[in-house]
Amino acid sequence: MTTRRARPWKARATAALVGLLAVTTGVASAQAQQSTSTTDAEVASGRKGGQSWPERTLRSMTLEQKVGQLFVADVWGRSADEAHPGNQKKYGVDTPSDVVRKYHVGGVIYFNHGGTDNIETPRQVARLSNGLQRTALRAEPRIPLIIAVDQEGGRVTRIAEHVTEYPSAMALGASRDVEGARAAAAISAAELRAMGITQDFAPVADVNSNPLNPVIGSRSFSSDAELAGEFVAAQVDGYENSGPAAKRVSAAAKHFPGHGDAKDDSHVGLPVIDRSEEDWRTHDLPPFRKAVEADIDAIMTAHISVPSLDPSGDPATLSKPIMTGLLREELGYDGVVVTDSLGMAGVREMYSDAEIPVRALEAGVDQMLMPPDLDAAIGGVLDAVRSGRLTEQRIDESVLRILELKHERGIVARPIVNERRVDDLVGTRKNREAVQRITDRSTTVLRDDAGLLPLASHARKVLVTGWNRPNYPGYAAEPVDALARALSEHTDAEVEAISTGTAPDPATIDEVATASGDADVVIVLTNGLRGSAAQRQLVERLTSTDTPVIAVAVQEPYDPGHADVPTWIATYDWRDVTMTSLAKVLAGERSPEGKLPVAVPSGADPAQTLYPFGHGLTW
Repeated sequence: MTTRRARPWKARATAALVGLLAVTTGVASAQAQQSTSTTDAEVASGRKGGQSWPERTLRSMTLEQKVGQLFVADVWGRSADEAHPGNQKKYGVDTPSDVVRKYHVGGVIYFNHGGTDNIETPRQVARLSNGLQRTALRAEPRIPLIIAVDQEGGRVTRIAEHVTEYPSAMALGASRDVEGARAAAAISAAELRAMGITQDFAPVADVNSNPLNPVIGSRSFSSDAELAGEFVAAQVDGYENSGPAAKRVSAAAKHFPGHGDAKDDSHVGLPVIDRSEEDWRTHDLPPFRKAVEADIDAIMTAHISVPSLDPSGDPATLSKPIMTGLLREELGYDGVVVTDSLGMAGVREMYSDAEIPVRALEAGVDQMLMPPDLDAAIGGVLDAVRSGRLTEQRIDESVLRILELKHERGIVARPIVNERRVDDLVGTRKNREAVQRITDRSTTVLRDDAGLLPLASHARKVLVTGWNRPNYPGYAAEPVDALARALSEHTDAEVEAISTGTAPDPATIDEVATASGDADVVIVLTNGLRGSAAQRQLVERLTSTDTPVIAVAVQEPYDPGHADVPTWIATYDWRDVTMTSLAKVLAGERSPEGKLPVAVPSGADPAQTLYPFGHGLTW
């Protein structure tokens, strides 16, 4: 077992549970009729009459209220009282507040896609958060919500506008700037907390050892377990320990026991990881061990099957050997374990929506995220308790962890944020400049056989073209346009931008090839060349012209294995902050500092390495 300093609140939770398990259901039910209101001083200290707030609150709860705390729901709408058909369709109620009232949920999660549409501006998000918290606090026993979001940076960025943009984890890994990663997490935490968000489902602790991984990729810091672990620990510290309590959020390392070697997407199926246990311990375990040693508040599960760790074939989320045997007992983790979304196919192939949360609790999980049928999920847990399959003491164990997290993270003492101050705290110039400096260290030059870098003074006309993110809520960044703007600001060149989308058709390729004839240099952005014949055709057409070409992989750095271009750059991300960093390198304003955090294999022969881990040119 890992030797580490346990957080006081976790130690208290364990001790308190021993006493609470002796409480009979009758006593708990009687106490549920009593008010649990406290003074501000008692909330801050956490103690009243010799009991902590979590202990006292747990004693006052009904079974239904306890079970509700085990679930984190997605809600539809931009305000707490906005009637939205999405809530009616999924929950049979009209508003986000109605969802909180009906189910006594322990938390909600914000999204900006799939119709949930929770996010417009930081002040609007703060207002939504306050409205939901007030709803939760109006009902006894007055338990505030955990309000969560997936704000990893890079492509998984739910709140994208009017806030400080962050590079992907892999971009941070390329920078080798561990302190910068810590600072970025601290800035993100302060901005999220100002909007009333108390938990970020980050950092990603998966080690992207498989270049074909369809779901992790640049969300991972590295293919090297030790390097990834350094960055995970730094970001946990940044999220949870930097600055005053009002500027911290709970972190959640994901996805245990490690999604980095998957070749399939757990959103659409159940990936099977064929690694031996020894390989798992070498390649996947270290970042999660670092997260546990850093006293992380939560760890998120993976919907993957790892036969060497559990031969049953069950997804890890529902595996007692993995969740209890490895995470709880071997690693000594006593914080909150939360599932990945229960709407994903990876966890729904084998069991019903009512059975899944019961098995998750049996495995050692505490919180269930976004069940597709919340009525069935809650009903399944209640039925399991009433039938004796699950004990109420088992429910108490998880609820106490959740309540302790809420108290330790300051959610109980400060559930409401100042909406008028949001614009002064979020997306500030100071924050943007700090993250820009961190991102500037990530740009990685892999190859420059043609000697095009930095752009020569005679490059008076530059064509920027290639991959552009389709118009999609939350992904407003348009890298072609963003790079063209940044180049215009950092050079004297005349810059033309022609976006080709994700799969250029022959007419678009012809248009770009014709435009390249008027340019001194072409910069083509790529994303996922292995799976995009259309993008490969665009690159091949451009390199067949007389105009020099600079190719830029703007997400995973594996594209150079699928196109022979004399000059290749990797940015690991395509948001404006990253395109600005790229422009500085292209203009010669900065020397490239990035070093590959993964190895780049040949597309023709994956066993051959084109660019090794740590490679990166500079001048």
